[in-house]
Amino acid sequence: MNPERVYTVLLEPHISEKVSILGDASNQYGFRVAKDATKAEIKQAVEQLFEVTVQSVTTLNVKGKVKRNVHGASRRKNWKKAYVRVADGQEIDFMVSG
Repeated sequence: MNPERVYTVLLEPHISEKVSILGDASNQYGFRVAKDATKAEIKQAVEQLFEVTVQSVTTLNVKGKVKRNVHGASRRKNWKKAYVRVADGQEIDFMVSG
């Protein structure tokens, strides 16, 4: 994979109640990823950026919600989410020490 592509595949960590439970129970982490990212690219990006061993990657496309406002209805953008399972005994630390 192109070295520049590694930094464009993962957009941000996805933090939610479900992801917090998965992280504690089964070593899984959630990420918001590029719409055109493949499972192989996501696996490689996580392994390079966080220096962990990835066991599996599950992806899903999230449909944007329809929201109403004064001007009528608008739709939020669709996006892609990935659940990444890392090897036992490893973890991803999102806090950056400087």
